[in-house]
Amino acid sequence: MEDQELDRSLMDGIPPDELADFLRWRDRVRGTNISEKTLLATDYLNHFNEIVMLIEMIPDMPDMLEECRIWQPKSYAEHFRDSGFSDKELAIEAYGHVPSKFLRPFEDTIAQAHQVIAHTLERIGTDIDSGDPDKLRMDCQASVAMIHRIIQVANGIIHGTAHVMEQGEIDIYLQNG
Repeated sequence: MEDQELDRSLMDGIPPDELADFLRWRDRVRGTNISEKTLLATDYLNHFNEIVMLIEMIPDMPDMLEECRIWQPKSYAEHFRDSGFSDKELAIEAYGHVPSKFLRPFEDTIAQAHQVIAHTLERIGTDIDSGDPDKLRMDCQASVAMIHRIIQVANGIIHGTAHVMEQGEIDIYLQNG
């Protein structure tokens, strides 16, 4: 009974022209590490966890900024093409069938992550140049907290929660940095 209610709430808001395709693809991803609820895989978020780990090292090792600058945003497909994820081809193919109910907020959230990371690297570079280790540490911590928050939102979307961060919240972070 609970599964049927969950399925109904997930399917609410999926346009009829996407619903049949979504249901077919749910069956295809069943038993994999791709969410049956959205057809998305959390493995993509590992790409963002990499940059977070690098940013966390910067206060103690400012030369890690160069490693951070080497990091480049990857699309969902690029990440999986380059990964060792066991179902990477299925993840890439399933992405083309993610209902817009989940795809739009997911892509908006990923764009916000890219925006925050770019701003963070610029700000941290300025902090390093200024020679203020306390400001550098504080800015790295604030940036990591914001990126973690965005990753949590993306994770929620992957698991069927279509909540997103408001762009205004991101804008406030960007203006205060």
